[in-house]
Amino acid sequence: MTVTTQLYRFAHGRTGDKGDRSNISVIAYDARDFDHLVTHVTEDAVRALFAHRHPGAVKRYLVPSIHAMNFVIDGALDGGVNDALNLDTHGKALAFLLLDMPIPLPPRFAGGTS
Repeated sequence: MTVTTQLYRFAHGRTGDKGDRSNISVIAYDARDFDHLVTHVTEDAVRALFAHRHPGAVKRYLVPSIHAMNFVIDGALDGGVNDALNLDTHGKALAFLLLDMPIPLPPRFAGGTS
């Protein structure tokens, strides 16, 4: 049985937006969890999580020196903050959605050795 938890328990985020592009960084609290997060917080997983926003593209950039990854999500802001009729399409709101994503517990908490 795989035990899951929310991403926010192991990482925090920073966000920004420009036009219709959201930029969400995920930074591991503990360097020991970074490889686990890289394995589970993938472009495909983020694309599926944001499927209701109909993103055009999702690209992940890894920054191992600071135990972080950065996601650039195109077409997820309903045309951008100034164009959208949606009340809150800012990238900051979308970071909360990403940080609530369920992930398996890292091995060091699930009886593993890392």
